[in-house]
Order: sequence, then structure tokens, then C-alpha cells
Amino acid sequence: MTERPNIVWITLESTRADHTTMGGYDRNTTPNLQRIADSDDGRYFDQCVSHGIWTLASSASILTATYPSHHGAGMTGDAIPSELPTVAERFQQRGYDTKCISPNSHLSSATGLDRGFNEFVWLSKSTLREAVGIRSILSYIRSIRTHGGGLTLDTRKHGTDYMLNRLALRWLEERQTTSDPLFLYLHYGGPHHPYLPPDRYLEQFAGDRELSLQELKAVGIDHHENLYGHMAENSPFSEEAWEALRALYDGEIAHADELVGELFDAAQSLDIDDTVFVITADHGELFGESGLLAHQIVTNDAVSHVPLVTHGLEPALTHGGELVQHADVMTTLLGLTGCSTDGTQGIDLRTGRRDFAIVQRGADRCRQNVSKLVELNPNFDASRFPDSTLTGLRTMEFRYEHSAAGTELFRLPDETSDLSNDYPAVVADLDAKLHEWFETQGTPVTERRQEGRFTDEMRAQLADLGYLVD
Repeated sequence: MTERPNIVWITLESTRADHTTMGGYDRNTTPNLQRIADSDDGRYFDQCVSHGIWTLASSASILTATYPSHHGAGMTGDAIPSELPTVAERFQQRGYDTKCISPNSHLSSATGLDRGFNEFVWLSKSTLREAVGIRSILSYIRSIRTHGGGLTLDTRKHGTDYMLNRLALRWLEERQTTSDPLFLYLHYGGPHHPYLPPDRYLEQFAGDRELSLQELKAVGIDHHENLYGHMAENSPFSEEAWEALRALYDGEIAHADELVGELFDAAQSLDIDDTVFVITADHGELFGESGLLAHQIVTNDAVSHVPLVTHGLEPALTHGGELVQHADVMTTLLGLTGCSTDGTQGIDLRTGRRDFAIVQRGADRCRQNVSKLVELNPNFDASRFPDSTLTGLRTMEFRYEHSAAGTELFRLPDETSDLSNDYPAVVADLDAKLHEWFETQGTPVTERRQEGRFTDEMRAQLADLGYLVD
């Protein structure tokens, strides 16, 4: 590996590990990721745990290499504090050309996560033409049945991932004429609800069905538009509807996988220096666990156990399969390339291993979401979900959760039965570790609430994604 390799970090939206080929899923949703992981320089980490359970908190942890309670974004505020360095700034100081593409307003200038990128593209209806160019848009139109929703004016059925790929490919091709290394961060939004994949990806997983493709997509639209109404009633979908939702979701993952494979293959074929690829997800997705949908309120494996594939990252090849988190991989990359790691909170994979992972959920968003559920159904049992900050400490065997309401211990994979009374020694051990973690790494950078600077268009985009927007 060269001293300053190119780095391409790809984050897939809302992709749970057990819905990927590498994760042992019974559907071949990610053949390209599997191929990359199986190559000589590839590696799949089967115990990767996200730091947060939604895009803002998780992306901020990736792009600062710190824990959610430290950076505060998605926990106590809507942005990272100005005094906290981003990894893009660290790479920039080392001579990297830093670029990012994001279709999600939580990863944008509004939250401070654009800081340190020489070129940051927020993909939206108003920025699309200028950002990707008319040729990429025309290419999408020509491929509208393969990579889009077909001939429809329903913008929900037309994602931006295909055009994101076109721009990323262009940027990679430009590396052939420059000696500056590249740090490229890409956020693929396709697997976020509403799940409306192009038909050919949906057909792979629809099986022997009575519903037409359009009827299947209608289930996905209903799931999205009535998300809180369904959860307020404990998500009472029929088995046919659940199967439709899984097929739609798997189709979105398969589409993203093909785009990632295309980008990876292009990078391998270009005359450019060594390129490290990291492919992961910001968080997982709930399909009825605890009666919930999407990604909110709880921290269990469905929403925090995510895929992680690397290629060209030498320390990954000797990793023994222990727990790993995004800050670990980012800290390792910073160290490998000679960047400063002062203040980062990940474990360098060259020298250490992780005994436990930390996943956190903030109080404000939980209160907002639970209040909405109670508003829709006054009989909704809100007592199941503590409305204070929730911190989960996960080992290979247990998850220990702490909030102002108390603590619970779960023995995986069961995440419904509190076994604290059965394992008092485990509780004592994990409680001590968690309190030490709070004291040494869980404290915030600042007590000041960091407000996001969202434009009206950004707020509208978040509302379209199903977020409750003030």
C-alpha cells in the first residue's frame, strides 16, 4: 500500500447485516459486496455495530471518529460543534483532495458534516442538474426502467443513487491526471424507506406472488406514508404485506449493491494509485421488532448490526472477527495515512481490539416519536421505551442498556427478555465498564446545544423521508 492511498468510503442507507449475502441471508442481495469481500485484499466484518440508529448520529460518528454523546449530533443537537475536527479536515491537512456526495439533509452543510470537504455535493431537486450535469441526467433517463421507477412523474420512485454513481465515477477518472490522493465519501440513499426499487430488482425477490409489481409498491408507499400509524397499532401487517415489504427492501439493497460493484470495478480498471474501499451502512432497519418500523427508539441488532466490507485495508486482513465500529476503521485509516488521530475515539485495528461496542439513541427524537405514537393511539404503551438518552453496551454475547429509567440485560439474540436477575455478575461487570466509558469517552465536547441550519428545501426533503420535522 502506498503511503497515502486513495480512500473511497461508501455508506449505504438503512441496511441491516442480516439482509446481505455476507450476513448469511437466504436471498442473494449483495453478490458484488460478497465478491469484493472474497477477493485477495477483501474482508467482511460480521460483527460491525453502528454508533447511532439514524443517519445524523451515525454519520457524525463516522465523519468525526467519535461517539454520539461526544459529538452531540442527533443526541442533544442537530449539528456537530465547531471545535470538533472532522476526518475530512484531517485528510485535507495531509494533502488529500476531499469530496463528498450526499442525498440526505442530515449529512449536509446544515449539520456541519460538510466541513473539510473541498467539494461537497448535496443532491436535491434544485441542485441535481448543476451537480451531476445534463449528460448524467440524460443517461438516467435512458436507463429509467433499469435504474429508476420507469415512466412516472412520481418523484418517490426516482432515486438519486444512479446519478450519484455517475458523478463519483467522473471524480475517480480525474485521479488519472493528478498525483493528489483522494478521500471520497459517498452516501447511497436507496434503501431508506419508501422502498421502491426498480422493477428488475424487485422481480428478483417477489417470488410466486399474487400481487402485481405496482401492488407491491403500493404496500411500500402505505408503509412509508402511514409509518407512525402502523407503529401506533404495533405494526399489524399481514404476512403477505410483510413479504411485500421485505421484497421491496431487498430490491433496494440489490440495486445499491450493483452500483457499488460498478464503481469498484471502474476504480480497479483505472490507472490510479492504490485505492482503499470501505463499504458499510449508517444503521439497520426495523421490521416489526418491538412493534416498530424504520430506525428509531430502540438500539437492538436489527437497527445497529450493519455490514462492513473493506478492500485494500491491510490491517483488516488480520482482524480476528471481534466487534468493530466505524470509528475504529476511520481511526485506522487516519493512522495509516499519517493523519492526526488526536481526539478520535476509535481503536486502531493495527494495534488493538474492541471488547464491547457502544450504540446510542438520543432523548429528544425519541420523545418526539413516542409522542406522535401516543397522539395516534392513546392506548399505545409508551412505558416500554425510556424517553431519556439510551446507551447500549454490546458484547459478543450480551447487550446491556442504560437510561435514566434504569438498566436491562439481554442475552443475544433474544432482545426482549431482561435477564438481569439471572446474570448478576455480568450486570456488575458491564455496568462498571459502561460507567468507566462514560467518564473517559462519553462526555460531550460542549454543553451548548448545536442547532442545525436547515433550509426550507432541506426540511421538506427530511419530511419526504418520513422524519418528523418541527
